[in-house]
Amino acid sequence: MKRDYLLITPVRDEIEFARRTLDSVTAQSVPPKKWIIVDDGSTDGTSELLAEYAARFPFIQVHPRKNRGARSVGPGVIEAFYDGFAQEPDLSAYDYVCKLDLDLVVPQRYFERLMELMEANPRLGTCSGKPYYPGPTNTAKDFAGDLISEGCGDENSVGASKFYRVACFQQIGGFVRQVMWDGIDCHQCRRLGWQAMSTDEVGLRFIHLRPMGSSHKGIVTGRKRHGFGQYFMGTGLVYMTASAAYRTLRPPYGIGGAAMLLGYLESAAQRKPRYGDAEFRRFLRRYQWECLLLGKKRATERLDARQAGAWRGAASATS
Repeated sequence: MKRDYLLITPVRDEIEFARRTLDSVTAQSVPPKKWIIVDDGSTDGTSELLAEYAARFPFIQVHPRKNRGARSVGPGVIEAFYDGFAQEPDLSAYDYVCKLDLDLVVPQRYFERLMELMEANPRLGTCSGKPYYPGPTNTAKDFAGDLISEGCGDENSVGASKFYRVACFQQIGGFVRQVMWDGIDCHQCRRLGWQAMSTDEVGLRFIHLRPMGSSHKGIVTGRKRHGFGQYFMGTGLVYMTASAAYRTLRPPYGIGGAAMLLGYLESAAQRKPRYGDAEFRRFLRRYQWECLLLGKKRATERLDARQAGAWRGAASATS
């Protein structure tokens, strides 16, 4: 089977972490056919590091963007992603496409193993491993000490490593340019009969050098932003409350879940805009109620079985 994949990486000011990501990707057992790294106005030495690796590895292409003056998460990241996406006009040359962050360390067979999983299951449209971040006993140079799971559910691929079958990516219309783009995409997959997942298989666990949601103004701001994203996506209040309660048991204990709920409630009180597809929001809320009543694993299995008839596969993906 063909295993040509395209990586697209938006990056800004990641000099602290970038070399580890660059080293782990360039050492992959199956390297990417092309890796487009979008330098979104870095000023900390990241640009020079990217130029060094682009000179060493022909498959790396660096695309510089004008400095916008500050890091922009959510819609800003996807805007940069699509700027990189536009540099490769012929997506038909690839079997897979992946949005990958530049603050990760991925195992040597990471992408090869993801492709094996997708080859074994034609309905699997997007998948990833599970993110872990270094605990207090880890040093700056190795990961021999504690690793702490970010607690991501099995039903979505992880935003830091969105590995997609090209046919599926085209069918869902790509990523929404707003916070919660990395949740909306997987729910759209299931609406169309595809499957989405992340797996805690040992060989697919990757290191997230910065905890999820902490890249812009700290982790509490990131959790509030997540709460807004859930509101925007269409999540119901009961499900949001349950999700926030679960997050209080994860680092940062207590305040992370509270910040999520506060971000949601503030967005509702201000009547901020929501994702415009009303049918999608109904689909999402039905699934969320089933998750509350049956548990996520069983609810996801039931939904995947129910949506099997909607799957059209690769043959009609671009028709």
